[in-house]
Amino acid sequence: MITITPVSSKKELGAFIDFPHDLYKGDPNYVPELFIAQRDLLTKHPFVKHNPLQCFLAYRDGKIVGRIAAILNNHHNEFNKVNEGFFGFFDAINDQQVADELFKTATTWLQDQKVDSIIGPVNFSTNEPSGLLVYGFDSPPVVMMTYNAPYYIDLMENAGFKKKIDLIAYKFGDEGYNERSYKMLDVLQERLKRSDIIIRPINLKKFKQEADALREVYNSAWDSNTGFVPLTDEEFDYLAKDLKLIIDPAFCKVAEHEGKIVGFSITVPNINEILIKIKRGRLLPTGIFKLLLGKSKVKGIRIFALGVIEGYRKRGIEAVLYGDVIREYKKRGLKYAEAGWILENNDLMNKALIDINGDPYKTYRLYEKAI
Repeated sequence: MITITPVSSKKELGAFIDFPHDLYKGDPNYVPELFIAQRDLLTKHPFVKHNPLQCFLAYRDGKIVGRIAAILNNHHNEFNKVNEGFFGFFDAINDQQVADELFKTATTWLQDQKVDSIIGPVNFSTNEPSGLLVYGFDSPPVVMMTYNAPYYIDLMENAGFKKKIDLIAYKFGDEGYNERSYKMLDVLQERLKRSDIIIRPINLKKFKQEADALREVYNSAWDSNTGFVPLTDEEFDYLAKDLKLIIDPAFCKVAEHEGKIVGFSITVPNINEILIKIKRGRLLPTGIFKLLLGKSKVKGIRIFALGVIEGYRKRGIEAVLYGDVIREYKKRGLKYAEAGWILENNDLMNKALIDINGDPYKTYRLYEKAI
C-alpha cells in the first residue's frame, strides 16, 4: 500500500531532500545537491514567502519511495495571464503506481488552488532548474541543471503528461571553436564598436549597480519566452548573491551602448565536478574542504544566462558574448563549456550556437496536463 504524506516537519523536510541520494546510490552521473542549499531553497527563498508550496513524500511499507512538490506561482499566472500550476522536485522509484499517486496528490492540491493545468518538472519557475532529462544520459549534469533516470519519461507519459516544450543544452569541447570562428568574432566586435556597442567584463566593485541594471535586462530579454516570469527584486538579489560567490569577471560580460547595458552573459564554473564527490550533499565534516580546494581544479563552465534586449538583437551581440566566453575558456586550458538551456523555438539563439559549432548534447522537456 502506498501512503502519501505532506511534509510538515524539519525531519520530513530532511527526508524529502535526502531521498534522491538513496534513489541514485551507485549512479555515476548523479550529483547530490548541497543539503543546506536545498533546505534554504525550500524554506528561505523569496519565492516561498509569496507563493503556496507543498511538498509530499510517498511511503510503501514504511520506506520512502518517492517525492513531489506542488507549486502555485502567482507571479507566473499574473504575468502570462494563465491559470497554471507546477510540480517540481519529482523523484520516484521505477513504479508507475508510485508515480501516479504522487501526480494525483499534487494535482488534487493544485485543483484546490483553482488552476486548470499542471506543468513540470519546474522547481518554482523556469528561472530555477527545470525540465526532465530526455536525451543525454551519458554524462553528469552541469551546475544548476537537472538529472533523472531514463525511466522517468515513461512514468510521466504513462501518467498522461504531454510534451509542452524542449530545452536544449549545447556543449563545446577542445575542438569546438575553430580559426574561422575566431576571425568571425573579431569582425563582429569591430562592427559593434562602430555602432558604439562595447563588450566589457562585469564590474564586481560596483556589483550592486551592475546587478540592478542586469535585472532590468534579464526581465526584458526573456519576456517573450515560453513560461517566462520576471524575477522580483528580492528573487534576483537572492540569485545574484549566490552567483557572486563563484563568478569570474572574465567570464561575465555585458554589452553596453552609450552607457546603457543592452545585453549580458553570466558564466559560472561547473562546481558539480566537486559536488559529485560530496557524500549526501553534506559540507561537514569534509565536504567544505572538497568544495574550497576543488574550485581551482574545475575543468568546465556553464554559460548560465545570456540575453539581449529587443532592438539590439540580430546585430551579432549574442555571437560575440558566446564567442568571448569560449575564447577565454580555451585560453585557460579548460576542457568544455555548456551553453543552456535554450528553448527549442528560440531560433536566433539556437542558430548562433550551431554557427559556432555547439553540440546539442542534452535535451530537457517540460510536460503539461489539463486538470
